[in-house]
Amino acid sequence: MMRVRSMSASTAKYVSLILGAILTLLPLSVVLFASLKTSQEYGQTGPFAPPENWFNFDNFVTAFTQGDMLEGFVNTTVVLVISLVGTIALGTMAAYAIDRFTFRGKKLVVGLFLVATLIPSVTSQVATFQIINGLGLYDTKAALILLFMGTDIIAIYLFIQFMQSIPVSLDEAAMIDGANRWTIYWRIILPLLKPAIATVVIIKGIAVYNEFYAPFLYLPSEGMISTALFRFKGPFGAQWEVIAAGTIVVIIPTVIAFLLLQRWIYKGLVAGAVK
Repeated sequence: MMRVRSMSASTAKYVSLILGAILTLLPLSVVLFASLKTSQEYGQTGPFAPPENWFNFDNFVTAFTQGDMLEGFVNTTVVLVISLVGTIALGTMAAYAIDRFTFRGKKLVVGLFLVATLIPSVTSQVATFQIINGLGLYDTKAALILLFMGTDIIAIYLFIQFMQSIPVSLDEAAMIDGANRWTIYWRIILPLLKPAIATVVIIKGIAVYNEFYAPFLYLPSEGMISTALFRFKGPFGAQWEVIAAGTIVVIIPTVIAFLLLQRWIYKGLVAGAVK
């Protein structure tokens, strides 16, 4: 009886994994097939039909050149790097202050952070646009950097949860040795937050990399990687085979980053809870 139950559980596990893999790879295969087809072939064949020529890379060349994807990669990299550095600096400092210090209004600050996560961002877009325009940052990369740096309350909560697993005795021992609060933060707390930082970098980086609405609204004159392919969508139709090729190009860096850093995601997400 136990052997039957074990075989059933094992079978169910592998069946669920196979179904999950199929559901994940099926849309990607459709996009890959479309990217290797000509415009005529794309219109005459179904989405699951493989291309006649597996070495037709004309769509990739068109997407990269006419879509100015190189400019998009450069602009996205600049915004992404500065936004991540700012998010980590602000998030870790805020988490350190909230977790290690006792001050008047501490519960109010934490409560306001929670309220901020409950407010849909779309409801505040008019006010946000007026602020950005009033600061003279419209149509600049600084607008995107400011928005991405100041809207990640989840990162602060993740840092707080992980920081609660760091013993306060480390701070006390460092203070006995003559270290000030900045030294404790920079030399002790920040290195111990590496798993949480890696998690925030990956999650936040993918979110910024894939963001379309903010670059389309606040940076119309310069292309980002998420808005570069929008050039191939017009009022009278779209070059879907070229868009599919550009989509493959956009996906590749994300997949590589996830495969290389996936262990940090799981480690950072569960480390604070386990400890």
